[in-house]
Amino acid sequence: MRDVPASLLLAFAAGNAPFVSAFSPSSGGGPASRLIAPPSIRSGAAAGFEVGVGGVRSIGPSTTHLLAVDEKQSSSSSPTSAEGLGNFFSSLFGGGGASPSPAPMIEETPEQRLLRLELERRAELEAGEVLRADRVAEDKYAYLALFALQLLPLVGLDRWETVSYFLGTAVLTVYLGGRQETVGEVERIEKENALYAPLGASAAIGGLYALIKLGLDPTSLYAIGVSLVGAIAISDVGVPLLRNVVPDSFAKGEVEVPEPLAEKLKLNPPTLPVDGLTTLALGIVCTLAYWSPVAMTQKFMVSNIIAWSLAMTSLGAISLGSFQTGAILLAGLFCYDIFWVFGTDVMMTVATKVEAPVKFLYANPPELAEGKSYPFSVLGLGDVVIPGLFVRFMSKVDEALKPAVGSYFTAATAAYAVGLASCFVVNEITHAGQPALLYLDPACVGSALAVGAANGQLSEVWNFEEERPEAEPEEVEGSIEVESR
Repeated sequence: MRDVPASLLLAFAAGNAPFVSAFSPSSGGGPASRLIAPPSIRSGAAAGFEVGVGGVRSIGPSTTHLLAVDEKQSSSSSPTSAEGLGNFFSSLFGGGGASPSPAPMIEETPEQRLLRLELERRAELEAGEVLRADRVAEDKYAYLALFALQLLPLVGLDRWETVSYFLGTAVLTVYLGGRQETVGEVERIEKENALYAPLGASAAIGGLYALIKLGLDPTSLYAIGVSLVGAIAISDVGVPLLRNVVPDSFAKGEVEVPEPLAEKLKLNPPTLPVDGLTTLALGIVCTLAYWSPVAMTQKFMVSNIIAWSLAMTSLGAISLGSFQTGAILLAGLFCYDIFWVFGTDVMMTVATKVEAPVKFLYANPPELAEGKSYPFSVLGLGDVVIPGLFVRFMSKVDEALKPAVGSYFTAATAAYAVGLASCFVVNEITHAGQPALLYLDPACVGSALAVGAANGQLSEVWNFEEERPEAEPEEVEGSIEVESR
């Protein structure tokens, strides 16, 4: 994800893009040309460049052209028929035709270098957004089902509707979050971080509980921070969704930014994408609606939208890195959840007293709400994100180990659904709050081990670790080949 700090998202729940080479095929069927300065995401027009077969030509005030370097091409153009015949007889009788003079070497100015790097960055982001939009198109029916579930409170507030909403929203979020494409690097959790995660989470929830007991209400400050990050999260996850419902001309359009603002934001070219601005505006509207002076029972659906966006962004921005790290994280938070729910009133107090969009809410029927101090049923965001990270990691295991029997990702998604359904069944029987991770974590880890055993890959699964991305070499300043006119 592009703009939301992953560590902050993980705290609420419990970039930059890799280099993409640009190639331009030669028009005459010859070897490919490697562009030294790839065009901008809008064909370079806004930046004053024209993309052609021969390279990237400046159409602005500058008189220099950035050239494409052919890997095997010995000359920049083909001779005419007459010229070719003349060269043939000249070489046959020993005549030496005049060879073309090489292009002079001109230093790339700092301004040109900055512009080139910015165009490369934008091209990388655009390529990533295309992949994200394509994945949303593949999963369109799951997204439509998720959207329909958000309207379920308008249908009714009975118990079966409540369970259907939580179960459907959580499972679809884990599934879609595990399949989504991401733009930029992800933040990797190390084993040490996973080991101490329960302590950090305990300190956070204990601090909130202490403030409540001291008569201090941390809700406003906490909710402001979460909702602002939520606006950015809506902007991020909304871009691929928007691109699937609007014409390309709108989705890929750009807005000219006034020069004073462009200088302040250091925009060069001074443009911003229409799709990103549109989804950012939607995020701001949702945040304002969340803070509108109406009862939460009338706006909890907005809170759920922000919570869902935070969950999707978290699942895309954070990686477990290795199976052992995931097992450590889930085991630690398994104990954390059980202790704070069954052993104390801390979890229930914080969940009902601190109102912020870090949980999914479903309003209780009026007859039930009258006898309760809190008018909602609740599913914490951590009960989606924490096991969801493990489920997403299983897709990486699928790609690497290619199991012949079953799929690690599919099995983990199904195990999550079974574990959450079991939690709801126990809750219905006991009429007491349940630590969802008590059911979810063993189900997810157990599914991975079961598929590993079925494929004879237990050792490979246990020792599986994602490759760390190689650090990109630093740009070396120097001269590039240009052609003066």
